Amino acid sequence: MRYSRRPMSESNPTPAHPSNPSSGESELIAVRREKLARLRVLGHDPFGARFDTDTTPAALREEFADGRQVKFAGRVLAIRDMGKSNFFVLGDVQGRIQGYIGRNDVDPGVWEVWKLVDRGDWIGLSGETFTTRKGEPTVKVTTLTVLSKALRPMPDKWHGVADRELKYRKRHLDLMSNEESAALFVTRSRMLSEIRRWFEARGFLEVETPMLQDVAGGAAARPFETYHNALGMPLTLRIAPELYLKRLLVGGFTRIFELNRNFRNEGISRRHNPEFTMLEAYQAFGDFETMAELVEEMICHLAETFCGGLKIEHRDADGELLRVIDLSRPWRRASYRDLVAEAAGGDWFDLTPDQRRARCGDLGVEISPDMEDYEVTQQVFEKLVEEKTFNPCFVTHVASELIPLAKQNPQDPSVIDVYELIINGQEISPGYSELNDPDAQRRRFEEQSGGETQKVDTDFVETLEYGMPPAGGIGVGIDRLIMLLTGAPTIRDVVLFPQLKRKEG
Repeated sequence: MRYSRRPMSESNPTPAHPSNPSSGESELIAVRREKLARLRVLGHDPFGARFDTDTTPAALREEFADGRQVKFAGRVLAIRDMGKSNFFVLGDVQGRIQGYIGRNDVDPGVWEVWKLVDRGDWIGLSGETFTTRKGEPTVKVTTLTVLSKALRPMPDKWHGVADRELKYRKRHLDLMSNEESAALFVTRSRMLSEIRRWFEARGFLEVETPMLQDVAGGAAARPFETYHNALGMPLTLRIAPELYLKRLLVGGFTRIFELNRNFRNEGISRRHNPEFTMLEAYQAFGDFETMAELVEEMICHLAETFCGGLKIEHRDADGELLRVIDLSRPWRRASYRDLVAEAAGGDWFDLTPDQRRARCGDLGVEISPDMEDYEVTQQVFEKLVEEKTFNPCFVTHVASELIPLAKQNPQDPSVIDVYELIINGQEISPGYSELNDPDAQRRRFEEQSGGETQKVDTDFVETLEYGMPPAGGIGVGIDRLIMLLTGAPTIRDVVLFPQLKRKEG
């Protein structure tokens, strides 16, 4: 799937009132302020109020028919000044359409106002639809209202925001100048809406759980810490909603989901942002295999709905094809041990811990001296399996030390009944057969905390003692899922306002 920029119509538009290319931004701003003052002299509010519309640029283009009387609004994105007649483009993040205004076709006052309009201004207009000789859907302007005068010029119309850091810091500039970026974020919003509809159609209820938590649980991650003055107690921003969602299972909810914001005080990379969006869902009386089928069906549904099929193209910054992700079902399922053995040698699990460490040197896998033996194996998995797996693979039955909230496999207690869904070299979704034995849960918490009882969430263990039904649970990293389905190379391209280091000066 590619988000492509639609070529401008009626040849190449240019700014209506070009300035000397060497002019500084301050001079351009001064010119716009002069126009602002002139609008006021003419009796027009350059920051207008309510403007009733009967369509939008996107809807008008999609349902276009000649001879319609329409009233709509948008930002002026391009203007081609031909003297007594001008073509322009009006739009927003959801779409755009061409407009036409002729000096001899409107009242002199309308034309006078038009000549004070620049790229970037928001205007409302009424007019009649027609199709140009070149076949371009167009609206012929009858009346015009300035709704907001832009005092700063838009980014260059050809290159948009070329500086990637500026693109992330000032997303408004990116969205107004880059159709591809705007289309991606519109698609993200529609995908989230579709996820909600998809779960609701299967009997799931959407719920909300606390972002401020007394005990950070549900994942092994470093939390952001804060303090509640009125209560006189430290709190953390949640790293996961899992423990609260399971409390709802105990309370009697049997199918629930939450689209939530999680926060982890850890590194930033092309796949990690400290604030991110997760989907978590729980189905009573199911297990990890139930949830694997659920997530496979959901992701394929999203791909077919928004990407036109199950083959997703990923390209580099220059547009060269890197790979095609094939989501065709059924997706591969393979055990953690088998995949590690394929990558590190069939005898990997027969080696001693010291021999495994030595093997890592031969395999080019970096490990640190303080790693536990299971962490060494996990490092091999991440570097030699996960990062090299592009088509979907459910990795099942991982080591029990890695996940303290899932059930042990009854045939092999050294592993747990889970899957980790790997696509495009990263984990997209974990799924568990949820641990509902309170005594086993307490032991697993104690093992994870190194015996420090103050780190055990005793309240959650007590909740389990009231009885939690057997259940399957999933988490889906929404930002990574959007990256997968849109071909975006970095998480910053799919998060409207990614976290960045404060700019000095």
